[in-house]
Amino acid sequence: MADALTLTPAAAKRVATIAEKQVKPAILRLSVEGGGCSGFQYKFDLAEAPEADDTVSETDGVRLVVDPISLDLVAGSVVDFVESLGGAAFRVENPQAAAGCGCGSSFGI
Repeated sequence: MADALTLTPAAAKRVATIAEKQVKPAILRLSVEGGGCSGFQYKFDLAEAPEADDTVSETDGVRLVVDPISLDLVAGSVVDFVESLGGAAFRVENPQAAAGCGCGSSFGI
């Protein structure tokens, strides 16, 4: 399951920058919560360390961690950092999402 998630180099660079400013380890936690306009929503946090049952993916020294329950909903996803005229945000390209919304942080299966 090590290849279940991918963190792009752009996302890894952004996480490293944020972690350095907050003096925290470069570990991005992706979790899924109920809610949002399409049923589920992505949540991003910096983590102090991976939990024992987390799936961990690493890119350029930055780790992406996901708990087992969230992993069922995001397996195979790519986490990217996108900058556009509308702003800058982490974006999840989730092959399991059957529906999404304009905000890009909510999805349905």
